[in-house]
Amino acid sequence: MARAYVGIGSNLGDRETTIRQGLALLAKRVDVVAVSSLRETEPWGYADQPPFLNGAAAVDATLPARELLEVLLDVERELGRTRDGPRFGPRTIDLDLLLYGCEEIDEPGLVVPHPRLHERLFALEPLAELDPALEVPGRGSVGALLAGLQSR
Repeated sequence: MARAYVGIGSNLGDRETTIRQGLALLAKRVDVVAVSSLRETEPWGYADQPPFLNGAAAVDATLPARELLEVLLDVERELGRTRDGPRFGPRTIDLDLLLYGCEEIDEPGLVVPHPRLHERLFALEPLAELDPALEVPGRGSVGALLAGLQSR
């Protein structure tokens, strides 16, 4: 079993309700062991859109990383996520596999740790709430990464 961390975000519709629905659907497939508080954040990568509500969840998964990613994509589809808009654009729900145990994976369609995790306050802050000593393979602890971004 692997402890994985999933980034959660939404900026369309009733964001909190959608996130709660996403977590409930996820909990039917994996063991959701902790969920951070949700925080409103400015959009990243594409500015002309509403603010996001972001958080993170710790899950215990018996599924391999690729299968867990497929579960996340299935939940997104169930909640109306489409990928026909601009990259980093508005979305009903976004579930990102941020970390999968201490594994480093670089395969087509699957990169873990998430390739931009160390650059994103909106992902690091909820992870630090769940576990500030959590290690991002090849980068250091979530707490240290967060402190580095906050000091800029």
